[in-house]
Amino acid sequence: MATQKKPRNPDHVRRHNVPSPATAALTARLNDLVKPAVFSQLALYRALGLRDRLLGLPLMVALVLTLLWRQVPEVCELTRLLAREDLLWAHATSVSQQALSDRFLGFPYQLFQAILGELVPRLHARWQARTRPLPPAVVVTQCHFPRIWIVDGSTLEALFRKLDSVRVQPPGVLLAGKICTIIDLATRLPQQIFYTPDSGTHDTQFGPDLRAFVPAGTLLVFDRGFYAFSFFDALIAKQVALLTRLTSNARFAVQTVLQQTPTVMDRIIVVQTTTDGLAVTHAPLRLIEARYKGQWYRYITSVLDPAVLPAAYAVELYRRRWRIEESFLFVKRVLGLAYLWVGSENGVLLQVWATWLFYAVLLDLGDAVAEELARPFDDLSLEMVFRGIYHYSVAAAQGKADDLVKYLAAAENADLGVVKRKRSLPREGGSSRSPPPPPNLAPIPLPTSLTNWGSA
Repeated sequence: MATQKKPRNPDHVRRHNVPSPATAALTARLNDLVKPAVFSQLALYRALGLRDRLLGLPLMVALVLTLLWRQVPEVCELTRLLAREDLLWAHATSVSQQALSDRFLGFPYQLFQAILGELVPRLHARWQARTRPLPPAVVVTQCHFPRIWIVDGSTLEALFRKLDSVRVQPPGVLLAGKICTIIDLATRLPQQIFYTPDSGTHDTQFGPDLRAFVPAGTLLVFDRGFYAFSFFDALIAKQVALLTRLTSNARFAVQTVLQQTPTVMDRIIVVQTTTDGLAVTHAPLRLIEARYKGQWYRYITSVLDPAVLPAAYAVELYRRRWRIEESFLFVKRVLGLAYLWVGSENGVLLQVWATWLFYAVLLDLGDAVAEELARPFDDLSLEMVFRGIYHYSVAAAQGKADDLVKYLAAAENADLGVVKRKRSLPREGGSSRSPPPPPNLAPIPLPTSLTNWGSA
C-alpha cells in the first residue's frame, strides 16, 4: 500500500542558492535612504544599554538588509561575504559564524522599528513629490481624510525545529505568532505593526492597540476579521472613520434612505446587538449595497455624508483593501518572511521589522519607475521590479545601463514584466483570489479606476 505524501509548503523549502551580486544602484539607494536613519538611532542604541562593539548598530543593520536584498541563504554565507566585501556602509570585517548567530538572537528589534519610523515620513514626502497618475477615488477622499489606512492580521509561518530554541518545545505545529499591520492605502507604506506570540489570536484582540495608535481624522479600511460593533463605536468616539463589509445576518433598523435604485441602495442604519442579555444600540452607520451580476455587495461606513464619501468611491476604496494582501504575499514569499531565521520572539520581530523596512525601500523604487512610465503604481509588479534589479546589474557591468529606474522603465526591457499584463476576468462561478469586479453604481459617476477593476 502506497504511503501518503506529507503536504509540503513551498515557502518552507530551504533555498540552496548563492547570494545575488551587489548592485551599485541599489546600494546607493539604500545608503541614501536608510543610512541617515541608522546613524540617528545611535542614541537609542546606547539608551538600550548596548555598548559600542564590532557587531554594533550600523554593521548589524547592513548585514540584515544584505540578507534580504541579496537573498543570502544562511549565516555562514553571510560571514563569508562580510569577510570579503564592503556591505552597504559597513567595511569588510572578519567575524565568526557563532558570534554573528548569537548576535541575531539578542539584537533589539526596537532599533529596526525606530529606523523604519524615521524613514517612512521621508518616503511619504518623496511619494507626494512625484507626478504619476493616482486613482480619483484616492485623490478625492484624501481631501477629507489625510490618512487612509488599511488594517489586516496575518499569521506567521511555522518555525523550524532545526533551531535550538525550538527543539525543546512539545511536538506539533509551532507557529511564530501573529502580526497586525497598518499600511497606507495610497502609498502602501507600512505605518505600524503589532505582534502577539499567540498565533490563534483573533484580529479583534488588536482593537485596543489600534485605537491607541490611530489618530483622529483617519479613515480605516479593514475586512470582517475586525467585525465588532463595540470596536466600531470606540473608533467613532475617537473621530476615526471606518469602512468594512457587513455580515449577511446583521440585524438593523433603517433611519434614512439616501438613494435607492435597482442596482444601488444607500441608507443610514442603526444596529442593535445583545450583550449579557441587554440590548445595546450602536452609533449610526451608513450601509451601501451594490448589485453586480445578481449578487449584492454590502459595505458599511461611519462616514454618513455621501458628499464626503460617495458610494462609488466607498466601493473603490474597499476594493483597494486587497493591497495589504498583496503586501503580505510579497514580504512572505519574495522577501522570505515565510522562512524565519531564529526562534526567539526578539529574533522574529527583528526579521519582521527588517523585512518591512526593506519593503518600504522597494516601494519607493517601484513608485519612481511608475513616475518614469507615467503610469499608476497599480500597473506595476513590485516583484518584477525587484527581480529586474539583477538584469540591471548585468547590463551595468557590461556598460549598457547607468540608471536603474530608466532601465526598468525602458521599452526594450518590457519583457522583464515590470508592467503587469492585463488579466481577463474569472469565469462566472470560477474561483479567484482577486477581489470581485465592480458593481454598476449608475447613475453615480464612476471614477476612472473603477472601470479597470478586473485588471488591477
